[in-house]
Amino acid sequence: MRGGGGGHDPMGGFDSEAVNIKVETKILQRIVPYIRPYIPHLLAGLVFMLLVTVTGLITPYLEAQAIDTYILNKGDLTAEARSAGIARIALLYLALYVGNWVFSYWQTYFISWAGQNVIYALRQKMFEHLQKLSFSFYDGIEVGRIMSRVTNDVNALNELVSSGILNVINDAFMLGGTVFIMMRMNWQLALVTFTTFPFLLLIATRFRGRMQKAYHEVRRKAATVNANLQESISGVRVTQSFVREDKNAQRFDETNQDNMQANMQAAQLNSAFGPLVEIVATIGVCIVVWYGGLLIKADILTIGVVFAFLRYVSRFFMPIRDLSQVYNVWQAATVSIDRIFELLDTEPNVKDSPEAIELPQVSGRVQFENVTFGYKPDQPILHNVNITVGPGQTVALVGPTGAGKSSIINLLSRFYDPQQGKVTIDGTDVRDVTQRSLHQQLGIVLQDTFIFAGTVKDNIRYGNPDATDEEVEASAKAVNAHDFIMRLPDGYGTEVHERGARLSIGQRQLISFARALLANPRILILDEATSSVDAYTEVLIQKALETLLKGRTSFVIAHRLSTIRNADRIITIDNGRVVEQGTHEELLQSPNGVYRTLYDMQFKHQVLV
Repeated sequence: MRGGGGGHDPMGGFDSEAVNIKVETKILQRIVPYIRPYIPHLLAGLVFMLLVTVTGLITPYLEAQAIDTYILNKGDLTAEARSAGIARIALLYLALYVGNWVFSYWQTYFISWAGQNVIYALRQKMFEHLQKLSFSFYDGIEVGRIMSRVTNDVNALNELVSSGILNVINDAFMLGGTVFIMMRMNWQLALVTFTTFPFLLLIATRFRGRMQKAYHEVRRKAATVNANLQESISGVRVTQSFVREDKNAQRFDETNQDNMQANMQAAQLNSAFGPLVEIVATIGVCIVVWYGGLLIKADILTIGVVFAFLRYVSRFFMPIRDLSQVYNVWQAATVSIDRIFELLDTEPNVKDSPEAIELPQVSGRVQFENVTFGYKPDQPILHNVNITVGPGQTVALVGPTGAGKSSIINLLSRFYDPQQGKVTIDGTDVRDVTQRSLHQQLGIVLQDTFIFAGTVKDNIRYGNPDATDEEVEASAKAVNAHDFIMRLPDGYGTEVHERGARLSIGQRQLISFARALLANPRILILDEATSSVDAYTEVLIQKALETLLKGRTSFVIAHRLSTIRNADRIITIDNGRVVEQGTHEELLQSPNGVYRTLYDMQFKHQVLV
């Protein structure tokens, strides 16, 4: 809702997606407050995770005992004793696997429960924060990019919290337990096997920075795809009207190609990382076979111990193999965390001061005192504007497109703050009261009417949730919306779908009138509110407004000069300055005035009756 002037960058870099890649500890620490309430569940999950690890690590040891004691030992035990021993180990083996399954279930449940609650709290926080951000934020960024933060980035964090962290901790337990057991079984063979570890560390270090940059690029390209998709869907009627389907498809193809290439680059790095780890793991197995064979030949180790060692080596490298997948999740999530908190750190340009008070019930006296304003401070739209409107007066703002009319409304609604001067209501600066209490006394009907998914009744009641059905109906009747509503399939209970898709433009406009009037505002703002209705409906609305505007201070912006002839005062805005004020008849008396010029241009081929 602008009255001229270009866009601006409200976040100093957010729109460009140029996110600093310095993430890691500093950023991850910011997740802690969201995790803290669920620490008991995480601790329970960790206990079960430890039990999973223990039951998983015992099985190779049992296999070694079975081989050395009961299978290869042919002299010390009878056949019956050997059979009984093998049976005992088999039953214990089965019991361990059943226990492992039970513990795995509860480990996953507790940690996933905590993770999902963290994600829920964070996504809710982001939504609430977005509701509070100033209009200037939304002026400089596409909706698709914002949606990418709340969906794609939070989903990436969800993977980290629900499975990534789970795997990391589980792998850490597994790795630590495996190292301990291998050292206890034979420290010489263990140390020889561990000589491969520096190579693994080198590989991880070399890939770390490249993968982080790659996943940052993936997130950035995904946001671009979302922005393009959202814009294309929202503007599909215009696209088809101007036969732009092929051009739009080509544009989306280019964006989609960039996204695919970014994902392929990340996939290539991930694909290279996994096999390199596999090669090192294979070398570790070869070392165990070679050196273990030498120790068996020297009667230092038994076959069962070497066999168990081979099983433990696979467990040793399994967490490191998992690192390729976990690292994938980790890199994507840390970049996403940075992007999430960059959004949460964005402060509204317009916010309540610590000393802000509740605006009491107002009579509706509005003053603009030496107001200078621009969406970019160095490019003013309004210049030293002075306007005084008495309680209950209807004031029309007219002027050429881009003159600054909507900017005046934006400042009155405190969607923006002026660079100089002040706007007061009943003598109180709007910056000294809470935005909530200010907006509760304003009713706004815009040219671009927004109808929410839901019923007709829900939309009319949007600004006054406690209104009764009778009050909703009375409001609709007052703006002549009742008749068409009753012709809908379910009347006031008709679902209108997203953006009121089941309604005509004029019907949506009438519902927005009913919504504003039901809120019973002290100050009513109509910004080109009748531009989208037909002439007959416009006459009906004008008749309703004659009664409904009484007792309210009203600001009406209209390019159709016929709709504001009866305004108490008409203020002409040109190039951000107030150039004329007066009634319709008074302004027509100035032959070279802006209003008279606009009037003559609009009605030179008509005879106004």
